[in-house]
Amino acid sequence: MEPGLQTVGLYTSVFCCMACSVPCKPSPVVKIPLRKIRSYNTRILLDSFPKLTVQAIFWGENRRKSKLQPLQQDFTILAEIKQLSLEEATPTTTISSPITISVVSSIALIQPQDWDICATESTGLQSTNPFVSHAFLSTLEETKCAVPEEGWLPQHLVARNQEGEVLGVVPLYLKSHSYGEYVFDHSWASAFYRYGGSYYPKLQCCVPFSPVTGPRVLVRERHDKDEVFNILCKSMLELIHRFQVSSLHVTFPTQQDCEKMSHHGFLERIGMQYHWHNHDYKSFDEFLMDLKQTKRKNIRQERKKVQAQNLKVKRLRGDEIKAHHWDAFYKFYRNTTDNKWGQAYLTRDFFHMLGSRMGRDVLLVIAEDNEELVAGALNLIGGDTLYGRNWGSAPNIFYSHLHFEMCYYQAMEAAIEWGLKKVEAGAQGEHKIQRGYLPTATYSAHYISDIEFRDAIADFLSRETMQMKSAMQILYQSSPFKAGSHQESDNNSLDRPLESQFMNSS
Repeated sequence: MEPGLQTVGLYTSVFCCMACSVPCKPSPVVKIPLRKIRSYNTRILLDSFPKLTVQAIFWGENRRKSKLQPLQQDFTILAEIKQLSLEEATPTTTISSPITISVVSSIALIQPQDWDICATESTGLQSTNPFVSHAFLSTLEETKCAVPEEGWLPQHLVARNQEGEVLGVVPLYLKSHSYGEYVFDHSWASAFYRYGGSYYPKLQCCVPFSPVTGPRVLVRERHDKDEVFNILCKSMLELIHRFQVSSLHVTFPTQQDCEKMSHHGFLERIGMQYHWHNHDYKSFDEFLMDLKQTKRKNIRQERKKVQAQNLKVKRLRGDEIKAHHWDAFYKFYRNTTDNKWGQAYLTRDFFHMLGSRMGRDVLLVIAEDNEELVAGALNLIGGDTLYGRNWGSAPNIFYSHLHFEMCYYQAMEAAIEWGLKKVEAGAQGEHKIQRGYLPTATYSAHYISDIEFRDAIADFLSRETMQMKSAMQILYQSSPFKAGSHQESDNNSLDRPLESQFMNSS
């Protein structure tokens, strides 16, 4: 062990999952210099026992919604942009082209068409991601979900060339807490407090309240897109110094973007979710034939139990979703958060505005009992993916297996009907595996300003990554798919969410 360092285990229960809250397992250890730990009891122990190893520390800083100050200025970076010859599609000359990076405190200050063309071209038309759209992000701001009063100060980045053309954008927030992110760093904040620093405010590049993988640095599909990407990454790092904050966190980027960020000094972190892949199934029964006989039988029995309760399950989209559906769904959503000791990040107005702005991108699955709404599941529809988001039911009632039907099986059937490649059911819940949703790696990138603390976090992440790999390997062995099925054939393909996704994480 290095001189002056002791091992401090961060055993802090935090709350996770989408709409609900579940205590996490203890994290691996993090090594930090105890000479900087700010704790009276710890100092007494160290004075009495100089070689003592502290096995646990607990929360020091309470959650704070302190006033966040925006950066009220632009700055310019002189970038080397390759110019393409019109006659030859090859680089010819390199010119110095100034790229202006603007910091804006509301997405409303950016034209929707400028933002959305960056979002669309960063994914491709076939893989559009509704969560990075101007409509979704502006809805969060306008309905008071992601606003300074809730600890989210928008500080979005916009890259423009000399002609004023928008080349790239970044959804970025200055935050006074770590809630609504789903990549948990509460223990890091507690450790940094005892280390002698202030973890908050911090910078967060993400889609608030949405643990959904997608592009985070949104750039136009141009010959200079890699240069623009790098400029925006450097600009985020520049903001760390201008704001004088502890850290910058990019949550749920694509694996490819995470790798690019590592070249700028970001630390990579790996998480896990459960996704279902559609192998051109013509029907739900065809999917079931890929399962082992016992698993196939269990799913059929679960669906029969729902039918036996005389429930009517419907899939609504666009104009089919009325105001009373959203009112009912908000009650269901609040029932889930209240029962799970969670926090209701989303407002009633959010759901109504989401429906009016993005109706065709929304799938609301509802259940009726004698024409009374009793449960709902919210999904968003991407170019090739169905994203499961929130679920809830009426209070003080229970319908056997209804959650599985509405959140998993209805989503599968919709994906098959619409020809979507996969369903992302989010984090938490090994029970999803037996229903066809397999463990899949997710990524985040973290830049820590303090060098010593950064080294401690890097050590933590190396241990956590090994644990995550082992856990996924074990979970994957519980796959419900029979040998020779479509899903089993993915084991050696790029779709397989194990070794192929960990190639560059060792």
